[in-house]
Amino acid sequence: MHAEPLPMGLEVENERRLGEVIGSHFDSGSCLTLFMQVTGGLPYEDYCSKLSFLLPSPALKMVTGDQIQKCLTISEVSEELKRMKDIGLPITVINLVSYIKGMASVACMGRLGRLELAGGALAVGFTNVTGYSVLAGLAMGMEPICSQAFGSRNLSLASRALRRTILLLLLVSLPIALLWINLRPIMRVVRQDSDVARVAACYCRFALPDLLANSLLQPLRVYFRCKGAPWPLMWCMSLAVVIHVPLTASLSSAIGVPGVAIATCLTDFNTLLLLLACGNSSRTADEAVYLPIPSSPTTCSSYKPWSEWASLIRLALPSCLAVCLEWWWYELMTVASGYLSNPRVSLATAAIVIQTTSLMYTLPTTLSTSVSARVGNELGAGRPRRAQTAAAVAMGLAVAGSCISLLWATVWREAWGRVFTGDGEVLELTKAVLPVIGLCELANCPQTTGCGVLRGSARPSVGAAINLYAFYLVGAPVALLLAFRLELGFLGLSLGLLTAQVACALSVVYLIRNMDWEREAAKAVDLVGSGGRAPEGEYEEKAMHKREGLQP
Repeated sequence: MHAEPLPMGLEVENERRLGEVIGSHFDSGSCLTLFMQVTGGLPYEDYCSKLSFLLPSPALKMVTGDQIQKCLTISEVSEELKRMKDIGLPITVINLVSYIKGMASVACMGRLGRLELAGGALAVGFTNVTGYSVLAGLAMGMEPICSQAFGSRNLSLASRALRRTILLLLLVSLPIALLWINLRPIMRVVRQDSDVARVAACYCRFALPDLLANSLLQPLRVYFRCKGAPWPLMWCMSLAVVIHVPLTASLSSAIGVPGVAIATCLTDFNTLLLLLACGNSSRTADEAVYLPIPSSPTTCSSYKPWSEWASLIRLALPSCLAVCLEWWWYELMTVASGYLSNPRVSLATAAIVIQTTSLMYTLPTTLSTSVSARVGNELGAGRPRRAQTAAAVAMGLAVAGSCISLLWATVWREAWGRVFTGDGEVLELTKAVLPVIGLCELANCPQTTGCGVLRGSARPSVGAAINLYAFYLVGAPVALLLAFRLELGFLGLSLGLLTAQVACALSVVYLIRNMDWEREAAKAVDLVGSGGRAPEGEYEEKAMHKREGLQP
């Protein structure tokens, strides 16, 4: 009996990884031949089960358990980089156009006058804290469900999760709308300037329809990236933002601050309409940019709506809390700047820092959302080795990207500060703070990426707990102590942020380093089922045909 020879790379890798274990039970000369006869050329994860009758259970456990955690090969890393690129590039563009959209709105309000800019900035901060952060966080609750459901080929569950998340966000939008409508009395209670509060309240009233748009758009963003097909969303958002810039300029010139709010709403609705048109024109919606997305939907053997609702809410609440805790910390940092000895300079510097961190946050957000989808897909498909590879590659990219951000914030700090201001005091404080912000990014990028790994493995509550203690039990006391007690001012607040980011990064990296990937894959079966999983070799074959431009 002669076995079909393995490809050279797989043969060498398999011989290296199993040589010691198998060699202790068989003659070394027949070891590889017997191995090929048993496996028939199957990948590592599949042939482990075929070795069960050859190896004693301790030896098999050594191969399937300990060995899977180690020794990522160059080919595995290279393949994962390709997959990460396919999903990461469009997500990067989406994040950048979202940043441009916000910058255009602020710039148009700045042209209207100082009062309009102050009121508009207050309104934007209020809507971000009370509205958009909540909706975005709740929408992330469907991320582990959808990504693992796509990996396990359970498309019906992914569709149900999308519909339920939209309904959940619509319900949550009702109390948020009441809060926005009553902004002016709230600002009166906190003794905000009456004219500024009036402008802010006007903006919030005209921004109310955007709650409806985001209740649809945020879940769709998660759905597309979990599916591995963010390209339609990228093109639709890019086109909508191209229209947004002249639309905002014309409406703000015509009716002032309300025009900026109306333009923002119209842009989000334009994105939805473009997505609808794109969906109607394409009937290949089930084909993903990268594998493993199935070619045909499957259904669960048991449909339990209340259980699925419970799972969604159980994941959505901590996801929302994790997003809001970090988002709110930056807003509280801005508020604390107003109580420093020189509030005008501190607040101006805080505004520059917020814009800087928003821009630098593009990379970690991209890596976080990409690795969340990748890890969820692979765990749902029952491939813990590939999930581990995705996490390792993303964390490596995060470290490299954070080093670039640190270099940029240090070398070009003066030039970047002059983009926003010509004030000497503000510029000097900005130059002193930006290197600290660069150090923050050195920790922020890995920790944000790591939180994506936790979301993909359906553990957002762990990320929320880490954000709570790191930002509020570690970072906030240090920031207040340095800023007010030791009188370091805004630099002290920035050092407090650095402390929080370091504590968060260390905790997340420790958790990922000690993650039991086999156990997480087993948990994915409980969450999304396993009936639609296909053998790993099937996905490899489809990937090869896709790369060669052939039909499988």
